[in-house]
Amino acid sequence: MIDFKQMALILDALPDPAFILSRSGKYVEIFGGRDTRYYHDGKGLIGLYLSDLISTEKANWFLAKIAQALDTQKLLVEEYELSNRDVKGLPDEGPKDAIWFEGRIQALSFQVDEEDVVLWVASNISERHYLEVKLRELSDTDQLTGLYNRRRLEHDLTLHHQSLMRYSSPTSVCMFDLDNLKLINDTQGHHVGDQMIQAAANICRTALRQNDTACRFGGDEFVVALPNTGREQAIQFAERLHGCFKQELDLFSVGNTVVTASIGITTMLAEDSSYEDTLKRADRALYEAKNTGRNRIVWG
Repeated sequence: MIDFKQMALILDALPDPAFILSRSGKYVEIFGGRDTRYYHDGKGLIGLYLSDLISTEKANWFLAKIAQALDTQKLLVEEYELSNRDVKGLPDEGPKDAIWFEGRIQALSFQVDEEDVVLWVASNISERHYLEVKLRELSDTDQLTGLYNRRRLEHDLTLHHQSLMRYSSPTSVCMFDLDNLKLINDTQGHHVGDQMIQAAANICRTALRQNDTACRFGGDEFVVALPNTGREQAIQFAERLHGCFKQELDLFSVGNTVVTASIGITTMLAEDSSYEDTLKRADRALYEAKNTGRNRIVWG
């Protein structure tokens, strides 16, 4: 039979820290945290409040989760980050990457100093988190160009279409491909064509704003999503992109063959049933650009 003294020793031996936190955010007791790879001795926190230690915004998030666990009486599992900017008294410079935790929060059936309390077990999941981020990036990235792939574009365009429907936030779509690339592939080999596709991707990056999404749609075809962008700004973007290709013609010339860019541009409309309607319109505009002389911009 284990007595209370032995139970305290067991709790203190836990690899992850276990906090008893009150509804007001007071550290009532701390157990465990013996995995010294990730944790320091937290006993000095006892008696302090979350608001004493971390920023107001982050402390309010913790308090909201404590309240949710107490009010629902259900186990909460939450992932969250803490950086040096969240902790009071630390300089802004420090580790670049935040530390990620999984918190398991459970209401307890007793009070301390007439306050409800929860058990909050925190596990450092930084390695797992950054691995998951890397895997998501790989699944969203075109290997040849480093741009996003079609899967990621379709995800983003779905969100942009929802924003249009709910908030009337405009999004424009620019679709372009490379003229004469097939001739380069047939005469010089696909490795030369691939180099031109990579060069086109690099030029595309230079024209992007922070919130734009560029993807390789397939072959030598690219699509750029331009959130919060109406017709006039979208045309300006297409002209800027087209100008970048003209400035870098030496990257796209082999002998007498010059690879240029044809561009179709359009904007999402309220009557579009989905982003696919917008893409089809951009594709038709691109097709028109290809069939009326190439190396030009057509609005759809």
